[in-house]
Amino acid sequence: MEWSFQTAEELMAALRAGEVTSAELTDEAIARIERDDKAINAICVPDFDGARAAARDADRERARGEERPLLGIPVTVKECYNIAGLPTNWGMPLHRDYMPAEDAVQVSRLKDAGAVVLGKTNVPVGLQDVQSFNEIYGTTNNPWDHRRTPGGSSGGSAAALASGFGALSIGSDLAGSLRTPAHFCGVYAHKPTLGLVASRGMVPPRVPALPADADLAVVGPMARTARDLTLLLDVMAGPDPLTFGVAHNVKLPPPRHERLGDFRVLVLEEHPFIPTGSAVRAGVNRVAGALAAGGARVERHSPLLPDPSEAATLYTQLLFSSTVARFPVEAYEQLQIHAAGLSTEDRSLDAARLRGMVFSHRDWIEANSRRELHRHGWRQLFAEFDAVVCPITPTPAFPHDHNPDPLGRRLDIDGVGYPYFDQLVWAGVATMPGLPATAVPTGPSPEGLPVGVQLIGPMFEDRTPLRLAELLEQEIGGFQMPK
Repeated sequence: MEWSFQTAEELMAALRAGEVTSAELTDEAIARIERDDKAINAICVPDFDGARAAARDADRERARGEERPLLGIPVTVKECYNIAGLPTNWGMPLHRDYMPAEDAVQVSRLKDAGAVVLGKTNVPVGLQDVQSFNEIYGTTNNPWDHRRTPGGSSGGSAAALASGFGALSIGSDLAGSLRTPAHFCGVYAHKPTLGLVASRGMVPPRVPALPADADLAVVGPMARTARDLTLLLDVMAGPDPLTFGVAHNVKLPPPRHERLGDFRVLVLEEHPFIPTGSAVRAGVNRVAGALAAGGARVERHSPLLPDPSEAATLYTQLLFSSTVARFPVEAYEQLQIHAAGLSTEDRSLDAARLRGMVFSHRDWIEANSRRELHRHGWRQLFAEFDAVVCPITPTPAFPHDHNPDPLGRRLDIDGVGYPYFDQLVWAGVATMPGLPATAVPTGPSPEGLPVGVQLIGPMFEDRTPLRLAELLEQEIGGFQMPK
């Protein structure tokens, strides 16, 4: 039997039943990577010797009657997580050979759960792109169409999952970096509630690994089924033991409902800043139709929804205020000059990006205060709804675009070009207020490319969108192997 595309849940059952060993699963995964990854380039830092040793250890533990949540399951890890003995460079040539001394907290949790780490997956330079390419490791291709990107910045992880290179992966998300690759590659991902999952050790090379969470950013699970997302989130969730003294188990609230027909869902397909392409619109409507057919209450509009234009502007400002925090003084001063030249009437996202880059502390405090008002608005909305369905980006995976000036790139939406970074506004719907969001496949586009949507849930009620993802998978199907 071939095991590469089995779910983690199925692999755990087979391991417990003695139908397969971890060593056999690991050897099969390595053979598939060695055969297929030349064309995909998802695994940028293999650790096959370490994986085989971990698999043998897992088999010995199981023979002794021991059990752990992921004992013997082959997985991958996004390159940006520190793993002792393996390079962590975030695709930045200056740090090509940097070797961290200890594992990131989430790598430790994977290993403590018994997972077998096959290696690390490719990322864009500094994690700052919707694609995954860099000078050190090259370009990762979409398994569905090698001419297209798998997304970014967790593009290597999504491509690995879609290619059968391990059952699970862990990534990170600031601007859709879990959700966009899942959408582009036809897999599942979950952006947890801000602060739910400790991120220590997921830091740029040579930056101290401290128990401090960056604004907006989270780390989270990726998988080929919704149930596997929940399995991995349960391993990852919890505060940093350096902060709390011991690792606390987190008891999240159960999902609000178990039956599809009990859910109350708001469906969004339009954004004031960018149109939704026809393929993504069809995916949103496929989900809305399945919800309605299953008896769920489906609404298309609500006065409770916080203003999406202001939300996109706030998100853009908060996002870009953090990206330039370590810019050289000269570059920052040039940005200040450009920002001073903006018209007060300019409310474009380009203007929001530039203003955010030169935020004073006073500006940031004001923006953060407005964010709290949006969070309160979402609390009111989730008193009336259980989840929000909306796009992740306006299009399926787009062709590779390595223009060194990202501001010169254009996103083609049904034949019309739009500013490249404007596609991030849909990711910001959940990111700015810190809400959980589960990326789910909806079926192929007319071109045969994967299309996904996100299911946004109430803060710290991550199990609600995850359960809805499971129910939708039963109704419309889920991951399909690339053709």
